[in-house]
Amino acid sequence: MTVLYILLAILLLGILIMVHEFGHFAAARLCGIEVKEFSLGFGPPILRKVSKKTGTGFSIRPIPLGGYCMFYGDMDDDPSGKMQDDPRAYDRQPVWKRMITVVSGPLMNFVLAIVVAVILMAFFAVKPVGNCYIGGVEEGSPAMEAGIMPGDKIISIADTNVESLSAQGVVDAIGAGDPAVPVEITLRRDGKDIPLSVQMNYSETEKRYLMGITIAESTGRLSAGEIIPEAWDMCVFYGGTITRALGKMVTTGEGLNESAGPIGIVDMVSQQTRQYGIMAYLELMVLISINLGLMNLLPIPGLDGSRLVFHLIELIMGRPVNRKVETVIYLIGYVFLIGLMIFFTFKDVLRLFR
Repeated sequence: MTVLYILLAILLLGILIMVHEFGHFAAARLCGIEVKEFSLGFGPPILRKVSKKTGTGFSIRPIPLGGYCMFYGDMDDDPSGKMQDDPRAYDRQPVWKRMITVVSGPLMNFVLAIVVAVILMAFFAVKPVGNCYIGGVEEGSPAMEAGIMPGDKIISIADTNVESLSAQGVVDAIGAGDPAVPVEITLRRDGKDIPLSVQMNYSETEKRYLMGITIAESTGRLSAGEIIPEAWDMCVFYGGTITRALGKMVTTGEGLNESAGPIGIVDMVSQQTRQYGIMAYLELMVLISINLGLMNLLPIPGLDGSRLVFHLIELIMGRPVNRKVETVIYLIGYVFLIGLMIFFTFKDVLRLFR
């Protein structure tokens, strides 16, 4: 079973990478930019097929740590710039088309996150709908002595109807009166209303008066009109959380010890899925997809964000950055990213054996 969950985790990463690279690919095709290679994974190709119509090579490679979409005559295909005069070359395309192509990879990760969040909200999300009931009764408590039983529905507190209130609303209603005076509470059990009077006891530990009950709240599915707004709010929340975490990591190094590479992510996803099921799997897909999209927008050479910066410079200056300068910057970035990957992989392996 452990192998199954590891394979599911690897599948999750594969889906996120494929969607990201497909964003680049689809945008390039729509903009008339030739794609030389569309690859899922790194290393020598396990499977590769070249389209007779477009000449694009589609490949699956053995190292599932990423993927790439190589454009005809771009930095990866032609680092020396020998193909710059070829009208099909990436750099000969209008800069706005190249910018759309670059940003479409992260954009597709955000789209995927929203789609999966909608599925989560439609099939798994619940909301409180009032109708509070007694979830538990503490042994020897005033509630037990008064005859309150788990499962009793709470109808009213001191003649105030609380059927439509949340659990917190019921707690507030219980604590609104004089604690020295017994609480008048009406419960419904087996279709019959049962009025009870409960004198709360003062807890020295909690420093407050307690009845000795746990209040639970009935839940229901989201309505059709609530699904998309809730999914959007979920993605915005995760996006904000990730952005703040990235900001702290860059400025103060906070959270670096908790960061993980692909091995750590696979381990986390497999464990969470094994423990909490498909709901956790989908929620992690939302979180990691947003994280992948935001990370790729960082202006680090080798990531989409750096290429976008070079295109912006070209748009402002009216000419591209010198190819040799750009190549050196990209090489430095690739070395940094490879070093970062080795660092996180080493950390992930150590963490696995602790």
